[in-house]
Amino acid sequence: MNLGTLKPPEGSRKKKKRVGRGDGSGHGGTSGKGAKGQNARSGHSVRSNFEGGQMPITRRMPKRGFKNPLRRVIAIVNIEQMKGFQAGTVVDRELLTAAGLVSGRVDGVKILGNGEINFPLSVKVDLVSRAAREKIEAAGGQIIEVI
Repeated sequence: MNLGTLKPPEGSRKKKKRVGRGDGSGHGGTSGKGAKGQNARSGHSVRSNFEGGQMPITRRMPKRGFKNPLRRVIAIVNIEQMKGFQAGTVVDRELLTAAGLVSGRVDGVKILGNGEINFPLSVKVDLVSRAAREKIEAAGGQIIEVI
C-alpha cells in the first residue's frame, strides 16, 4: 500500500455545492437564494432579531419589574447537609464548594437551621440564621462570621 494511492470510501465525501454554474447544475440562475429581496443581494447580513424595519418584538412587549444590578447572590446550606464533615472541622466557603454544597458565582453563604447536628463544627461563613446558630453552639461548635 502506498500513501499516495489512499482514497476515502465511495460516497463518504460530498462534493462542494458550486452555485451559479448554469441551470443544468440545479444551482444556477438565482444560486439557491430564491427571488429578489434583501437576502438575495451580495454582501447581505441581517442580525438575527431584525424584523425588516418593523418595531421589534422586544420593544413591543411591555416591560415589568426591576433587576437590581447591585444584588447579592447568597448560597443557602442547611445544617442537615453538613453531616458529612468531621467533628472539629472549620467549614468555610472553599470547603462547601469542594463538597459540592455551593456552586456557581455567589457573593455569600448562609447557613440555615433545617436538620440536626450533634458534633462540634467551626462555621466560617457570611450569614447564619438564629436557629442554625443555636444548634451549632448547642453541639459545642462556634460561629465565625465573615463580612
